[in-house]
Amino acid sequence: MGRFPNIAASKAKTGAAKAKVYSSFAKEIYQTAKNGGTDPNGNLNLRRLIEKAKKEQVPNDVINRAIEKAKGASGEDYQTILYEGFGPGASTLIIKTMTDNVNRTVAEVRAAFNKVHKSLGVTNSVAYNYDNLTVVSFKYEDEETIFNTLLEQEIDIVDFENEKGVLTISVNPNMQHKLKDVLEKIMPNVDYLVDETGYYAKDSVNLTGEELEDFQKLLHILEEVEDVTNIYHNVNL
Repeated sequence: MGRFPNIAASKAKTGAAKAKVYSSFAKEIYQTAKNGGTDPNGNLNLRRLIEKAKKEQVPNDVINRAIEKAKGASGEDYQTILYEGFGPGASTLIIKTMTDNVNRTVAEVRAAFNKVHKSLGVTNSVAYNYDNLTVVSFKYEDEETIFNTLLEQEIDIVDFENEKGVLTISVNPNMQHKLKDVLEKIMPNVDYLVDETGYYAKDSVNLTGEELEDFQKLLHILEEVEDVTNIYHNVNL
């Protein structure tokens, strides 16, 4: 799919930092269980999140500890906060964080931009150029069956593409559970190659030379920030 070419590659690259991946999932599982209940059968968001964590090879003990922690009467409260920024050249970024200390997080994210002499923007200074979407992809040969079934089930498809037997479907996030329920009835053991809800640029840019080097440096610094869980940008890499 033209707008989502690097999702799987990006996940594979950042997945090398397993401790960071485990920590991010642990915080999200904990907060989801704390907010909606610790029983995955009664908390659909938690069940989907656990499925995704296992897909990313997060150990069971990490998952179980996060759920057990959520059963306590007290504990941290994490909140998801998005930061928008202007990078080198015509690049823009949306940085997703999960934090229990907003002052610490914003200081660390701002410092990352400062190191390449760039800056954060105000709310919606960047986001208006992005779409918030759920994107899934999987291998399946019968494109017509999938497409027609989704239409019959009144799934509002934003984009749909078949590339060499890999179907990529994007929908609005409020459709994500319904979409996956329908897909999993057709394919009970579906193996999602991509399963992401995030922010995707409406248009992309190319960077070269020093601008590209500075952009890659910025990405690396941001990936090292503990509270950063995902980075979305408009650069072709």
